[in-house]
Amino acid sequence: MSSLSSWPTEQLCLTHKERKEAVNAVELAFASAVASLKVDIGLKEMFEALYVPLGAWLLCRKRQQVGPLVVGINGAQGAGKSTLFNLIEVILSEGFGQKVVGFSLDDLYKTRHERERLAEIVHPLLMTRGVPGTHDVQLGIDIIKSLKAGDPDHPTKIPVFDKSIDDRCPSSVWQEWVGPADVIVFEGWCVGALPQTNEQLNTPVNSLERVEDANGDWRCYVNRQLEEKYQELFSMIDSLVMLKVPNMEAVYSWRSLQEKKLAERVKYVFETQMPTDHLRIMNEEEIVRFIQHYERLTRRMLEEMPNRADVTLMLNENHKISKVQINRPLSLCR
Repeated sequence: MSSLSSWPTEQLCLTHKERKEAVNAVELAFASAVASLKVDIGLKEMFEALYVPLGAWLLCRKRQQVGPLVVGINGAQGAGKSTLFNLIEVILSEGFGQKVVGFSLDDLYKTRHERERLAEIVHPLLMTRGVPGTHDVQLGIDIIKSLKAGDPDHPTKIPVFDKSIDDRCPSSVWQEWVGPADVIVFEGWCVGALPQTNEQLNTPVNSLERVEDANGDWRCYVNRQLEEKYQELFSMIDSLVMLKVPNMEAVYSWRSLQEKKLAERVKYVFETQMPTDHLRIMNEEEIVRFIQHYERLTRRMLEEMPNRADVTLMLNENHKISKVQINRPLSLCR
């Protein structure tokens, strides 16, 4: 494995013995999944070189404060945020005995009815979920506060959003977390993002903005939401981890790949005679328009966040972590 995709040795934060024990515990936890893949994907080497040290680094951060550690994961569409959360969850729980709970910015989408109202009274583009202004931010703040309190008599309910119907599920099927947590993970494409200046908002960045937001009402509204309530939510993050994609072209390419995989899934479901109406596939033109909703803020984050996040994991064109950049080094590991 290239040393570029290994954790910096001065920030390993655990002894060789501790590292080995954690890697073995994590490997055991993933054993059935690895066996089912029937291929050698080098997971153990990745655990040892990168992911277990990341878990240990986060554990050190947690030990340097009172109460649960809130970890934010930022990454553009297709970057691998959900996968990284799953790895962090298993590593911290199985490797280091921590109680880990997580949720996504996607879980906080406003209901379809609420977005329809926004589209009517503010701008039609707000019907498309994803940008700041289309989430129930106060709900996210309340969830983190409840998780940090960890009151066993008052379980924390985490919403579930069904993308197949573009609406939030009824509260009766929401997830529940009972009792205290050691680490709270909050992931999302614009988690930790900063607003732009009025001058930066003036020039459209793509055809969607030029044609469908010619006077800038939509992007100004989105920016205003990001500047206000979203910053209150993001301020609750103790450590920010960024999965940095190489460029916008990779976002389009990886999102297209996701759509192709979904198409294969639809084909399988169709062949097994199961309903597929809810699994709608976007064509290339639709993918381009969809991503253009996120392009302005994505470009902004790619410019300024890599040197601001506590840890930045640089992805190469092959979707592999090629470099680890730590902007907030640990001064004390024990």
